[in-house]
Amino acid sequence: MTLFNLDPQSGQSIFDQVVFAATKAILGGSLKPGDPFPSVRALAKDLRIHPNTAHKVIQHLIQERWLIASPGRGTIVAQPPAPRHGDRQRLLSQEVEQLVVEARRVGASLDDVQQAIEEQWQQLQTLKVASDDH
Repeated sequence: MTLFNLDPQSGQSIFDQVVFAATKAILGGSLKPGDPFPSVRALAKDLRIHPNTAHKVIQHLIQERWLIASPGRGTIVAQPPAPRHGDRQRLLSQEVEQLVVEARRVGASLDDVQQAIEEQWQQLQTLKVASDDH
């Protein structure tokens, strides 16, 4: 059983969806540092994705320092990595720009966008607090 939900109709690649879901689970505390991460075979079977995709996801998460491959122990969740130089600037320029363009495209107001961001922020914080209590 996995923590990751995929939506093949979303228009986003399965790879991107799984990477996002894993990152969210780590930041939200559903996956804690030291927890085992599913193997390529288990991830592929559980999500019904191609093993090559599962392998690419795991390798990407290792490369981005979200996971640690440990001989004899398998792959485990790492401490959330410190942001890299430029991450904040990229987020606050490129990704916010994409959000603003899409919001304008669908007719959302600035208040709608701010409310949605606040709700997502609180939801992630609530997940983190709930997982810390267990």
